[in-house]
Amino acid sequence: MRLWAGAWVMPKPRSGDLIAGISVALLALPQGLAYAELAGMPAKYGLYAAAIPSLLAAIFASSPYLQTGPVALTALLAYGALESLEEPFTEGFIELAALLALIVGSIRFLLGILKLGRIALLLTDEVILGFTTGAAILIIFSQLPKSLGIETSDNGILRSGWEAVTSPQMWQFGAVAFSVATILIILCGRVFHRLFPGVLVAVVCGILVSHLINYSGPVVGELNGTFISLKFSFKWSAFTDLLLPGTIIAVVGFAEPAAIARTFSKQDGSSWNPSKEFVSQGIANMASAISNSFPVGGSFGRSSLNKLAGAKTPWSGAITGAFVLAVLPLAFLLSELPSAILGATVIWAVMKLIKPIDFFELVKSDPSQAFIALGTLLATLLTAPRIDRGIIIGLLLSFIAYLFGKYPIYGHKNKNEPPVSR
Repeated sequence: MRLWAGAWVMPKPRSGDLIAGISVALLALPQGLAYAELAGMPAKYGLYAAAIPSLLAAIFASSPYLQTGPVALTALLAYGALESLEEPFTEGFIELAALLALIVGSIRFLLGILKLGRIALLLTDEVILGFTTGAAILIIFSQLPKSLGIETSDNGILRSGWEAVTSPQMWQFGAVAFSVATILIILCGRVFHRLFPGVLVAVVCGILVSHLINYSGPVVGELNGTFISLKFSFKWSAFTDLLLPGTIIAVVGFAEPAAIARTFSKQDGSSWNPSKEFVSQGIANMASAISNSFPVGGSFGRSSLNKLAGAKTPWSGAITGAFVLAVLPLAFLLSELPSAILGATVIWAVMKLIKPIDFFELVKSDPSQAFIALGTLLATLLTAPRIDRGIIIGLLLSFIAYLFGKYPIYGHKNKNEPPVSR
């Protein structure tokens, strides 16, 4: 373990890496489509984000389990940074997304090379709790119209989602049926076996049913031209507009992969190196930019599946990326996938980020920390889609609490934090 945690040398692959890598790839394919649309990108760009970035991230990763690629939180952060500059799903928006990924990747790479990886630990648990909860609520509301077969309005994420839920007369029966069936398949599959590929089964069944009944509702659509065209020129005129949000995404978006590595490290006692993970995530984002895609990050769901499926080394992540890259020519088979299934998949994936019990425990144990978490949550909701501002407000609240002697920012340490290799 210490070999790749302490030096950029890939260990020998283990027997479980192949099965784990392919298992994760089969989940990454539909999630990539869903998270691309969440980021305001055509679906095929989610497949690009799951291919080369995942492969290269694994080479430089210190954690044997961390899976890199398109993720919900980073996708929403990217959408918030870009939607005021260009119309989503347009060529201009796609160009800016690639530049944003390059900025995010470059900043993470530099922080890693300068061994400043521990800067991510300055994002306190309370700020992360408030931000991730707020972002998860926004993501769920953004997917409700799609899951119910209703066209999204321009009234903002929360209002559009609320209007969709409270307008049952506008619900499309087919979309609702696909959404409910997707959730049931995932739930029942977990009862059957923890490694049951519920999302994959829902996707395959959805495509078959959609084709058989000639489903008239929204589908993924054409996925032609899914060979990756590498991009080496960027829209530099937008650099100054994207530098601040790119910096925020680089640091804030790293909280998720850092938390993943810390969690698994606590479980099995292995070490991890935040600076090397910064380098790994930086290279992955630069690869995503060159792939003409959007910023990527570490996925808790896919990383958990990776560990459960028997991964032992970072080779599993490389296998995931290589598998996605290999099946890109077959992506057209997903063109008839109902959009409602993607919406339900995203909702299911982010539900676990909402942790009301953690808020209740904070309120009882430390009101000042609860104030920071709840303040960050409200700020994230109110500043949508620019949710990066929610993090800034959360940090300001932490600083205010620190000034009043209510919160030890620089002494703060996660009591369950596992060892960090240097």
